[in-house]
Amino acid sequence: MKVLFIGGTGTISSAITRRAAQLGWQIFLLNRGSRKDEFKGPEFKHIECEIRTEKAPDIRNKLIKALGKDEQFDAVADFIAFTPEHVQKDYEIFNGLCRQFIFISSASAYQKPLSSHVITEGTPLSNPLWEYSRNKIACEEYLIQKYRECGFPVTIIRPSHTYDERNVPLGVHGSKGSWQVLKRIIDGKPVIIHGDGTTLWTLTHNSDFARAFVRIMGNIHAIGEAIHITSDESVTWNQIYQIIADALNTELKAVYVSSLFLDELSEGRYDFKGSLLGDKANTVIFDNAKLKRLAPDFCAKVRADEGIKMTIANVLARKELQNEDTEFDQWCDKVIAALEAAKMSFKN
Repeated sequence: MKVLFIGGTGTISSAITRRAAQLGWQIFLLNRGSRKDEFKGPEFKHIECEIRTEKAPDIRNKLIKALGKDEQFDAVADFIAFTPEHVQKDYEIFNGLCRQFIFISSASAYQKPLSSHVITEGTPLSNPLWEYSRNKIACEEYLIQKYRECGFPVTIIRPSHTYDERNVPLGVHGSKGSWQVLKRIIDGKPVIIHGDGTTLWTLTHNSDFARAFVRIMGNIHAIGEAIHITSDESVTWNQIYQIIADALNTELKAVYVSSLFLDELSEGRYDFKGSLLGDKANTVIFDNAKLKRLAPDFCAKVRADEGIKMTIANVLARKELQNEDTEFDQWCDKVIAALEAAKMSFKN
């Protein structure tokens, strides 16, 4: 397989890149080269490019040159397309240049609020609460239109909450990642859990996602299809935060705050309207029957507690992953103090 990954060094894409290398595929990486040293070897060919600013014909010519005698990539996956303009440019570049084009959408595009907590690929796409999700829907619509009109060989993949060894999966966190919440737990401070912590959520380790993804690549039955890739396991947010506290060998001091209230208190600092009301505040259980028809041997192997513990061990071992976020820390203290003051006012 000769594959091209656009932005192949992120949470999801880096795991897929490593998995494709294990399979002996020829991998082209189109990005700005910021993590070039991470992927070395004869199986990797790096193409430095700024896909957002360089012109489509120039990028296409660069790729044709990189392909050499081969006429097409077996598969192209764009991990950094977020708006209709991005996929329109992808179509200009890759129409006729690949046998399969894979667009990474999002499971957050599914109907909010949900009419059923069990999600299939037939669940309507509608999220009035999150612009990010609406843009992903618009991207899907454009690409499917091109598939119907001229046979552009698109496959749409919808990840849900996929995590790696660098960030612990959380519901409420600041702009600098998960460390500040871990630090609050380590320091014995209370942490905010949205809602009452009882909604079900699905976490997928990026290694599991990658194993499923490569089974979709080059799969003729996936052309023209949308598929979500998730674990079959569902856990509550209470369980997630308890797993974290147990891994840190520390007591969990949970403070429950409604997602709507968190959004109102964020005052634009954090997009809780989208990330919570439009996503994590909803109970979701994914029906992966379609994925398993396309990849009959796939089963997620990393349990939530195992994956979270591995991630925490890695974060604790690497200082560069411990990014303090004093602004978010102070905001949490302020929210919690306001709730405590409200309780005391009723007692008096």
